Amino acid sequence: MPDYREKLWPTPWIYIATLLLVPASILVLAPVSLPAGIATGVILYLAAIGSLSLTAPVIEVADGRLRAGRAEIPLAATGEAVAAFDEAARAERGTGLDARAFLVIRGWVQPVVKVPITDPADPTPYWLISSRRANELAAAINGSRRPERAEGAR
Repeated sequence: MPDYREKLWPTPWIYIATLLLVPASILVLAPVSLPAGIATGVILYLAAIGSLSLTAPVIEVADGRLRAGRAEIPLAATGEAVAAFDEAARAERGTGLDARAFLVIRGWVQPVVKVPITDPADPTPYWLISSRRANELAAAINGSRRPERAEGAR
């Protein structure tokens, strides 16, 4: 059982905004064929929401590992995770961003968690992960990592 699990689904307004593909397709194809415009619009909308839903990354902390999308790392190779909100999150995603960082961020999820990488062989300085429950994710990473360090100290 995972200590933490979250799927970064798009917000409802993204699904609503993509509905604009239907009238746009009708507008473009109406001079040729109105039924073709309607069918194309519906197909484009279904493809867009399907791709948004299927590509939504999963963030998970389980079995001593952090998984973010398709990447994973042992928690023993991570430092103290820190949640950032509002202006701090904006700075982490913008001016404070290191180009070498591993990113699993989504524009529709504002809070982020910064997870430093302590492995000297890894050129990635940190992971930056979007999360709707950033405090819980940071606590799960920090809490799951502690027992491994305690066992290693013995």
